[in-house]
Amino acid sequence: MPNKEIGRRKFIGTFTAVSLAGMIPASLQVFAGPKVSDKLAVLGGEPVRSKAKKWPKWPHVDDRMIEEIVKTTKSGKWSRINAPLDGTVVTFEKQFASMTGAKFCIGTGSGTQALAICVEALGIGPGDEVITSPYTDFGTVSAILTSRALPVLADLDPASYQMDPDDTQRKITSATKAIMPVHMMGLAADMDRFMAMAQKHKLKVIEDACQAALAKFRGKTLGTIGDLGCISFQASKAIACGEGGAILGNDEQLMDECFTVHNHGTTRKGKHTTIGPKNRMNEFEGAILNGQLPTATERFEIRNRNVAYLNEKLKGFKGLVPQKRYAGTESGGFYNYAMSYKSEHFAGATRQQFLKAIAAEGIPFSPYIPNGLHREAWIDHILSLSEYKKMFPAARLKQYREQMASLPGCDTVCAEMVAMHGSGNLLGTTADMDDIINAVMKVYEQREQLKNI
Repeated sequence: MPNKEIGRRKFIGTFTAVSLAGMIPASLQVFAGPKVSDKLAVLGGEPVRSKAKKWPKWPHVDDRMIEEIVKTTKSGKWSRINAPLDGTVVTFEKQFASMTGAKFCIGTGSGTQALAICVEALGIGPGDEVITSPYTDFGTVSAILTSRALPVLADLDPASYQMDPDDTQRKITSATKAIMPVHMMGLAADMDRFMAMAQKHKLKVIEDACQAALAKFRGKTLGTIGDLGCISFQASKAIACGEGGAILGNDEQLMDECFTVHNHGTTRKGKHTTIGPKNRMNEFEGAILNGQLPTATERFEIRNRNVAYLNEKLKGFKGLVPQKRYAGTESGGFYNYAMSYKSEHFAGATRQQFLKAIAAEGIPFSPYIPNGLHREAWIDHILSLSEYKKMFPAARLKQYREQMASLPGCDTVCAEMVAMHGSGNLLGTTADMDDIINAVMKVYEQREQLKNI
């Protein structure tokens, strides 16, 4: 028998793209379209979205970008040091700073490099601790380890997938020097709480906004709220150049220090003053980015419109719950469109069974990160290194291991998350978004079939 938790409602529309045999929430509105099989496609039925329908290609390429690359190739100036005043990197830095409202911008070789440069430039090193998220790309943690500081992972709010401010507060010690909130999926972490916490404890804030290019929180662009902020332009990101990153900041002296670190310890005036890797963005990356920036905002707005559309259709549906937003969130970067899958509303089917079913209907959902970083081998590795044993008391390392072993909020997110890559797919049409909703409707209606997958 169908689940009786949701009564039958009057559906919007004359025809449906899926069977109405089950009981579907009124929020999952019905759209006109051809009749498809009631049988799940994974079990041999006709899919909601045929293979002939393609999702938007990513990364974005247009004639403007190609022209910029050709021009740079012909110039023979391929490193920023060959064009220190008018090169593509310098031009990009000025344009991106203007777009984000930051006073200063430094182009780097990757988002991971940008984060590592910030840690080093702030003087964070051996014996220091930085609190960050356990649900992120490993580059976030790697950036802290590069300076031989200790990455302390705060648990997650399982509804927002962001660092939980309460657990972050509990993990502040006398050794804590900075908080590194990750704007997961491109939506803002709880920056009101984190900035207040940082002010109270005199901590620095490095925003990992690598997934959040152009997103806004309380009128400010993510990456410009804390002391420093970092963006990634890796090939899968919403603004992409293969690899590449940027540091945003408003403190000129601090940004000059970031420049020195990223320029192998050499200042803008050519003096060798400190240690540092060579993490400079090259002129080809700058050219690709300069070719994209004029239309980047347009694509950003399309993604936000499509997410608003999907969220409205899923409103009130308990089976898939879109990522929670904090008060003050105005827009998102939407590297991924993410939701929590609630198996109890799909007849107890596992997330893997749901993902197989929805993929067969033509919708590219994935679990994104199946395990949090607290389940990875790096913790055992660094705790076995003599340098960390020398830097931290044995009691602190024991406590650290215990903390990393118990992050229930993160474990919940790892078990429930389903996501669709947003950089390209969220540039689709309204009809593409309707396919997503229709596929969800179909799988929900036929949820008893999920047991046979």
